[in-house]
Amino acid sequence: MSPTSSADKSKELLRTSGTARQIERRLFLRQGLSLGALTLLTGCDVTDTSAVQGVLNGISHWNDRAQAALFNPRRLMPTYPESQAVKDFRYNAYYSQSQIPKIDAEAFKLNLSGLIENRRPWTLPELYSLPQESQVTRHVCVEGWSMIGKWTGVPFRTFLRRIGADLTAKYVGFECADGYYSSIDMVSALHPQTLLTLKISDEILAPKYGYPLKLRIPTKLGFKNPKWITAMFVTNRFSGGFWEDRGYNWFGGV
Repeated sequence: MSPTSSADKSKELLRTSGTARQIERRLFLRQGLSLGALTLLTGCDVTDTSAVQGVLNGISHWNDRAQAALFNPRRLMPTYPESQAVKDFRYNAYYSQSQIPKIDAEAFKLNLSGLIENRRPWTLPELYSLPQESQVTRHVCVEGWSMIGKWTGVPFRTFLRRIGADLTAKYVGFECADGYYSSIDMVSALHPQTLLTLKISDEILAPKYGYPLKLRIPTKLGFKNPKWITAMFVTNRFSGGFWEDRGYNWFGGV
């Protein structure tokens, strides 16, 4: 899928999805500042949408910096007994399951670019052959629900080292088969619990969970856990994200 067609598909899904619009409205209400408060704090005219948006963006960027400063790369998120892992994990996306991307396992390749020494694409058999670990951690969604699952995959820092990624770079970005995209900070990418996930509940990821490849990063909210990953890049240039470009805080820590 070309970047242009992915972006067009993404925009079309947003236009037709009432769920996406509801999420964005809830997000705005959760920003913590009313228009009246904004007026008092900044003296700006709330009818000037560019000024209001500028203030909100500034607050969001401040939150990102504060979360990054507080983040402890050695602190582990809680793990749970396997008996607490939900087998029928909740499907979550801004579109229905009928629109889940269909990916051909034999044709799949994980494409790499940016500040990476070995940029050759990876096939699924090659990914499956890498050493894997399992974790039982809690997935926390920005919509207010959470769920415990068992995830299995390649420790992301192991994969980054295997491909010769520049570990001093600032960001790792992801592109997905449904047009979704996201990026995370390198410190979070190297966290020991961040997994390039291939299985859930000891089974190959079902399409609704992100087959064939998703990022599982329990130190961040669910929207920072991209599914159906088809490309990855390492960069020093800030690249935002699908929901982040629509108002979500970028760091997205829990």
